[in-house]
Amino acid sequence: MGLMLRAGLGLEPWSVLNQGISLHTGLSIGTVTIVSGALILLLWIPLRQRPGLGTVSNVVILGLVMDGTLALVPETGALGVRIPLLAFAVVLNGAATGLYISARFGPGPRDGLMTGLHRRTGRPLRLVRTGIEVTVLAVGFLLGGSVGVGTVGYALAIGPLAQFFIRRFAIKGLPERPSPVVARGVPQPEPAILPE
Repeated sequence: MGLMLRAGLGLEPWSVLNQGISLHTGLSIGTVTIVSGALILLLWIPLRQRPGLGTVSNVVILGLVMDGTLALVPETGALGVRIPLLAFAVVLNGAATGLYISARFGPGPRDGLMTGLHRRTGRPLRLVRTGIEVTVLAVGFLLGGSVGVGTVGYALAIGPLAQFFIRRFAIKGLPERPSPVVARGVPQPEPAILPE
């Protein structure tokens, strides 16, 4: 997220929202990221998502790393540097999502919302993630967050990238955990996020 901010071509949707909130509260974007991550966990309750070490770590570390990245990575004006930086940031985010979800220590708040809605609705992971990203982007834009070509690219690419990397980083030999998710009062088989 910090690399996208430094690329200056548009923030990813959650950061657009967090920046919009930051503009209205005076808090740093990293602090808003931490607070919003904690609040998103409330949306897990009806989805019956369970937090884990990865969930708690994500809430705390994400905002701190973003503020740290902004402190360490200088701004650049050259478009020839900003475009590859943006592309790298988007792919890195997809890979990081795949790595920590596959480790099964609990997804971060935003990714848990994605996986919870995926399990609850049976919709493909990429469509659920894209729907969340577009909704968050719209709210963030209305609050005054920065939107650009990178924002649109991220919103459209992160769902397919997350699905791709989750499958690539799946730990072979781990049995699937049964899901207690019930939709419409009828037990529903859990759609596979990871390959068998």
